[in-house]
Formats: sequence, structure tokens, C-alpha cells
Amino acid sequence: MTVHLERPLLIVGAGAGAEEVADLAGQIEGVEIAGFVEGLDRERCAAGLLGLPVHWVDDLAPLAETHCAVGAVGSTRRAGFIGRVEEQGLPFATLVHPSAEVAPSATLGPGTVVGVRAVIASHTRIGRHVYVNRGALIGHHDTIGDFVTIAPGANIAGKCTIGERVYVGMGSTVVDHTVVGERSVIGAGAVVVRDVPPRVQVVGVPARVVRTEVDGL
Repeated sequence: MTVHLERPLLIVGAGAGAEEVADLAGQIEGVEIAGFVEGLDRERCAAGLLGLPVHWVDDLAPLAETHCAVGAVGSTRRAGFIGRVEEQGLPFATLVHPSAEVAPSATLGPGTVVGVRAVIASHTRIGRHVYVNRGALIGHHDTIGDFVTIAPGANIAGKCTIGERVYVGMGSTVVDHTVVGERSVIGAGAVVVRDVPPRVQVVGVPARVVRTEVDGL
């Protein structure tokens, strides 16, 4: 499942995460990786990355008619960086690794990346710019909000709602029918057995609130 991948692909980011997304994209038939996008330090553009150019984010407008983009920043606060790319007019691709399993009835928003051996079950709706990392499991009839990061090995059961910009930590579990409020953080290995309010961090088994007023991760 891809969007705009008849165009060369720019990967939004220029760090280790960008290298990982480049590796994933390179395993999808027909994808041409054209370069990377930097938004913090313009001097990094001079060095390139993996033998490809690194473009400054505010200089992308001339490429908007010929290229597409996908994000590669793991933080759920990536919305601002993604927004700067959107302002330049680039459309966003949706990438699914060949080993991932996505149910035909599931929907994936633009900018979403689905990693190696991830599974997305039936009738689930994945929002915009969501990262579904290696081996993550997402159950049936779930709703996953925009800019969510689902870390490797996380397991979200059926009929759950995960709010915008939530970070679901590595190896964590969210049981059926659970609601996780926007911008909350689920710690690695946590087991979420009840609803989680917005903007909190939960850890442990069962998961408990350890911080409030958080803003994703």
C-alpha cells in the first residue's frame, strides 16, 4: 500500500531513524530514494547521508511537483517538522514493509510507516504520520491517532483508541477496549489494563501514572 510512490522519495530526517526508514523503503519494489531533509542544522546538508543529498526543509518547494516525502523522526513531537515540509507543498507517501501484514479492511493515513513483521488487523484506522515499528501488533477495530509512535514489539489489543501523539513503548501491552488520551506516554514493558488520561506517563504492570503534564516523547 503506497501513495505517490511513482515519484522519488525524500526522507524527512537525517539521523539514525532516517537511515532505518531508508533501509525499509529500499526493500519496497519500485521505491527510489532521492535524499533526506534536515530541519535543525543547515550545515549538515553539506555532508549528505548514505551517498544521497540532504535538503534544507525550507528549500523544498522546487521539488514539490516531482517528489514525495515520508517522515523519519521517532519523537511524537515531529508534527512541527512535518508541517514545515507540508508548507513546501510535498505530498506524503505511505510505506509498508513487504513482511508486514495489513488487513484489507484497515486504512492507513498519509505519511504512515509500517515496519518489518508488523501486523495491523481488520477494520483498524491508522492516522497520519504514524510509526508502526518492527514486530508491533495492532488489533482489530482500533483507532490510532495522528503522529502516534508504536515502538518495536508493542501489542495493542482490539477496539482500542489511541489519541494523537501518543508514544506506545517497546514491548508494552494495551488490553481490549482501552482508551489512551492524547500525548500520553506508555513506558516500555507496561501493561495497560484501564483507560489512560491525556498527557500522562504510565509505567509498570499494571500500568500506573508516574508523571502528568507530559507532551508525548
